Amino acid sequence: MGKIGNKTLLDVNKSIIYSNAPTPQNDNLPVAEIARQVTVRILAKSGSGSGVIVARKGKTYTVLTCQHVLDVDKGGQYSILASDGKIHTARLKPISNPKTNDLALVQFDSQIDYQVVKLGNSNLLTRDAPVFAAGFPNYHTVNQDEIEDTRSWGTKAFRFTEGKVSMVLKNQSLPNGYSLGYTNDVQVGMSGGPVLNSKGELIGINGRLKYPIQGIEVFTFADGSKPSQAMFEQMEPLSWAIPIVIFRQLAEDSLQT
Repeated sequence: MGKIGNKTLLDVNKSIIYSNAPTPQNDNLPVAEIARQVTVRILAKSGSGSGVIVARKGKTYTVLTCQHVLDVDKGGQYSILASDGKIHTARLKPISNPKTNDLALVQFDSQIDYQVVKLGNSNLLTRDAPVFAAGFPNYHTVNQDEIEDTRSWGTKAFRFTEGKVSMVLKNQSLPNGYSLGYTNDVQVGMSGGPVLNSKGELIGINGRLKYPIQGIEVFTFADGSKPSQAMFEQMEPLSWAIPIVIFRQLAEDSLQT
């Protein structure tokens, strides 16, 4: 579990992360199996995305995802597809997010024991460190002429990819908190899903794909500046995530409000 000073997130904001989760992550499992158990699919009427279970209190589970995943349904009607294939009604969980980072929480209720991911420390990531991304792509390419929608696939749509850290933006970030660049292939629908380290700990949230069609404009930094052409050429072939430290900071900010 991540720490802030001498306190765990459980101490910092019990309204978000709860201390009595009866289903802690099994550290002896392979990372691929941890990813499969903690990753969920978020279903809305007009789209879908991914998320990761970060907390449990009693029968209530909390899922961390991207705000843009939830924005596809302005009515706020969501369902959660869990690792066992069961679908649960979900609801938005408010979170203090003054800098409009692309993060959001939803909750669902179930008596079933689901795994809760451990939070890692994204500040310790270094270039070439192995990372693993998971989620539920919206589409499957059958051949060069046919693409199949995966909405009805259930858990068979789950995807797990391996890669490594390629870039960590320390002094400036892309808008909405994106500053972790990694080589894993991430597809549409995997936004909100977890990025895990080699211990199976959550160190980031998927959100931006490789080679965006808008080109260098997409890589305008949060302060309005643009990368050099050389830097852009390094950034373009990477997927981008929000480091989990951003969520830890939001938890700390929530304690102040």
